[in-house]
Amino acid sequence: MADAHTYKFRVAMSCGGCSGAVNRVLGKLEGVQSYDVSLEKQEAVVVASPGLDYETVLKTIKKTGKKVESGEADGESKSIDLPE
Repeated sequence: MADAHTYKFRVAMSCGGCSGAVNRVLGKLEGVQSYDVSLEKQEAVVVASPGLDYETVLKTIKKTGKKVESGEADGESKSIDLPE
């Protein structure tokens, strides 16, 4: 378990439907061990297996159409810009 990654994203969500959409996509993503989406804190925290990278999780959250305002991987700030 020690090599699991923790990714934290600040996501602009205005309602339960927004957080529900993020919940749904994370629930389907392979390699996610656990996740917590908080409408109150405007964040999504994902515990991922070693094979699931930051960019994949970021891309999955962005697919919901929600604005990702910041991200971090294992406590370090990361870019939220995806390579085209």
